[in-house]
Amino acid sequence: MSHPCPRLRAPLLVLVGALALPTGATGPLSDPAFLPADVTRHGEGALLLDAGLVGHAYVAVGERGLVLLSGDGQAWRQAVRVPTRSTLVAIASVGDSVWAAGHDGVIVHSSNAGRSWVRQRAAPWTADDADPAHGTPVLDLLFVDARHGFAIGAYSLLLETHDGGRTWVTQTLPGGGDDTQAAQPVVLAVPTAPATADWVFSDDQLELGDESDPHLNAIARTGSGGLVIVGERGSVYRSRDDGATWVRGKLPYNGSMFGVIGWSGEHVLAFGMRGKVFESRDLGTSWTAVESGVATALMGAVALPEGGAVLVGADGVVLRRDRGDAGFRRLTHTVRTGETPTLAAALPVAGNAVLVFGDRGVGRVAMTVPAP
Repeated sequence: MSHPCPRLRAPLLVLVGALALPTGATGPLSDPAFLPADVTRHGEGALLLDAGLVGHAYVAVGERGLVLLSGDGQAWRQAVRVPTRSTLVAIASVGDSVWAAGHDGVIVHSSNAGRSWVRQRAAPWTADDADPAHGTPVLDLLFVDARHGFAIGAYSLLLETHDGGRTWVTQTLPGGGDDTQAAQPVVLAVPTAPATADWVFSDDQLELGDESDPHLNAIARTGSGGLVIVGERGSVYRSRDDGATWVRGKLPYNGSMFGVIGWSGEHVLAFGMRGKVFESRDLGTSWTAVESGVATALMGAVALPEGGAVLVGADGVVLRRDRGDAGFRRLTHTVRTGETPTLAAALPVAGNAVLVFGDRGVGRVAMTVPAP
């Protein structure tokens, strides 16, 4: 990748800032959180990390505060006067209201489908800041309705709003629960042998316990109204009361999940490292492994009707299943130079195709007609 990739739906993180400020507040002139987004002529080829369908238009977000708009998924234009230069990694919408969030704890909002924006939150780290929580990026967003929403991020960051994002309150997630053991400290014993000895740690010395404050990478809502958060080291949190209380669980895999999508009932699908995919029909109480056919990281997805889905990830991987009881079929997205980009998000478009977004901008993948 020629672009610096700070997140690509979470496997690569650059932590940068967190001090909540009201809408319209100003900060250091040199801080990207408070600078306007860069203006670029070819934004559709820049690093794009998430996208959504807002009304009848497409909105994509990415590096240096970039927001792109399109009515048909083919012609793109940059939104003007986006009030941040921080990288935006997540998007959520309700009707014509759309929110985008990312590094420096930034959250911006548009009430007109992305045409104009205001900053609702910024959280840049400063050198004299003694609070270790400051500098936490927001990694995903979800809005239940136009007023009630959630923002999640690194180090178990969970923010909640009940006024459309004008104010955000930090919530605390449980540190352990049903099938999760308490976190254990990491202790690496330093060898005391002479300098000529091999400095190799044993398996016991290298083993890591569960994180007490894992990075939270993605949040989804199911048709039942249940909420599921997935993150680092197989961490899962679920809520059946609109986020008033949460239960911590664990996947049958100790790696990180980078995304989660939901359908009707309590049906969810989580995906992440090494092509791992897990499915649950009880809001993450129990999980079943799903064969993806790939071993590369999966970083973005979109839910299709009847349990169908499109998953995207590293090496241009695009996976599609047309129903919940079908297997995944693989395609590979290749750009004009012959490279297979890392993909972070996908959206369906007309003509049995999907738009894909990643470190080479936006592309289009024609899906083969499913077998009868």
